[in-house]
Amino acid sequence: MSDELLARHGVALVRARNPGPFTLEGSNTWVVGRDPAWVVDPGPDRADHARAVADEVGRRGGLGGVALTHGHGDHAGGLSALLELAGAAPVGALEAGDTELRDGDRFGPFVAVATPGHSPDHLAFVAGAVCFTGDAVLGHGSVFVTAALAGYLDALRRLRGLPLAILCPGHGPVVADPAAKLDEYVAHRLERERWLLEALARGLEDEDDLLDAVWDDAPPALRGAAAITLRAHLQKLREEGRL
Repeated sequence: MSDELLARHGVALVRARNPGPFTLEGSNTWVVGRDPAWVVDPGPDRADHARAVADEVGRRGGLGGVALTHGHGDHAGGLSALLELAGAAPVGALEAGDTELRDGDRFGPFVAVATPGHSPDHLAFVAGAVCFTGDAVLGHGSVFVTAALAGYLDALRRLRGLPLAILCPGHGPVVADPAAKLDEYVAHRLERERWLLEALARGLEDEDDLLDAVWDDAPPALRGAAAITLRAHLQKLREEGRL
């Protein structure tokens, strides 16, 4: 089903072989359009993955450009290898590219949407009815937020207002119901906030105690990420004068 959805929108998925607690089934690289093709997130620095992406780009008429959702290694680490294989092309990103993009900027077939939260330099890219969400929205599960939680929630609500048909996340499967997924993500964050406020009202202050109370479902491998997200929630409450 997902292959049919992607083909309908002229998109191909090349998934890196780097599964793990943070990458889920692996990092997703998206190849968009033809003559030329555009790449969203070249993925990790792996020779096999760079070759697979370059082969897909070659089948689609060559490389028009590369859009980076953010600079983390599992999304951008393979950039140099891809350009070496597929040929020089412009790279659009908030910080790491040679074409500096800001909210609303156009880059090839994409419109950049600022989605801070998981990282300060995070962008999503919209092409028609498709949104490439990087680590702003995953195919399943939730993301960890490092800062700018209020801005992150605003970005999710902005995406919710767009006429999107599918979300193509940085990890996990294609999302066929963008509205439901974005509603779920906003509701999840607000629910954690409510639980956090209740824990604070009970007098809990220690970070470990707050994690046990509010993020008790986080597996040990993700507890550090949960702690980072907790701090982002606390910072949002401070900014709003509610802490």
